[in-house]
Amino acid sequence: MKIFFYALREDELLFCYQMKEKYGIDFAYSKEYPNDENIALSSGFDGVSCTPCDMSEKVLKTFHDLGVKYILTRSIGFDHIDLKAARELGMKVDTVSYTPTGVADYAIMLMLACVRRFAHILKRSELQDYSLKNKMGRDFSMCTVGVMGTGRIGTTVIQHLSGFGCRILAYDVYRNDQAKKFAEYVDLDTILKNSDIITLHMNANDDNYHIIGREAIEKMKDGAYVINTARGKLVDSDALIWGIETGRLGGAALDVVEFENGLYYYNLMGEVMINRKLAILRSFPNVILSPHTAFYTAEDVRDMIEGNFRSCYEFGTGKKSHGVEA
Repeated sequence: MKIFFYALREDELLFCYQMKEKYGIDFAYSKEYPNDENIALSSGFDGVSCTPCDMSEKVLKTFHDLGVKYILTRSIGFDHIDLKAARELGMKVDTVSYTPTGVADYAIMLMLACVRRFAHILKRSELQDYSLKNKMGRDFSMCTVGVMGTGRIGTTVIQHLSGFGCRILAYDVYRNDQAKKFAEYVDLDTILKNSDIITLHMNANDDNYHIIGREAIEKMKDGAYVINTARGKLVDSDALIWGIETGRLGGAALDVVEFENGLYYYNLMGEVMINRKLAILRSFPNVILSPHTAFYTAEDVRDMIEGNFRSCYEFGTGKKSHGVEA
């Protein structure tokens, strides 16, 4: 069996060699995302590994015609992959899981940075502005935090938040017994109306697309914060901009944004920003933006690479018959 990796980074390569020995699966790679010039490199490979990028029907059809049987994404989310097209082509799709603490702690870091206005304070300190004007924050322990999505990462956020003394509310279609030990499950309206901070930990799907939109923001407490380390599609960028500009929201911290493909993980220094909404969000002093790096720990990167090798091995040996559609 063989896997072709696209957009493989140097920090991932060492783990690929380790997993090649562990699973007996060969690999090759390109540092570039799939494109018209390099897509044929995957010919004869059982699986293709990618990070979030264009995996539309057209791209999948090309991979299929080259003999690729498995699409293996190095991410928890899979909203960038046309699952219907993959199913019709008979291609199996699988995602990865990784230690939840990296993203969970990053989300809490962003919460603290928001309520203490830390990014704004740092920027002014770099200019030697040590005055106190517009730097007053809030006591995090006095805040109510609403955690939307209580899978592995959301539940870890709840567990770690419990040490800060916050009141914790939770929202999910499926309730988690572990989360119940530290958080109170409520309905969507209740979590929006009562939270000082909303943190998102959901996969993106049709049901929760733009779950934080104009209507949701209008229900939120004045001065509330939105934290997103999950998927950009969960937040309506236009509504968020409206919430910031009108003062309805106290701020936001976003590790993911809508339409980030083609931006994040590229060095675009000196180039014109092609995402107008992202450019507007960057202009606000109470918005923190990081380029989809909440996952980026050595432990998580290793788990992601191993997840792709394991899925390919299990598909090829018949130990796994279905991927994300099971």
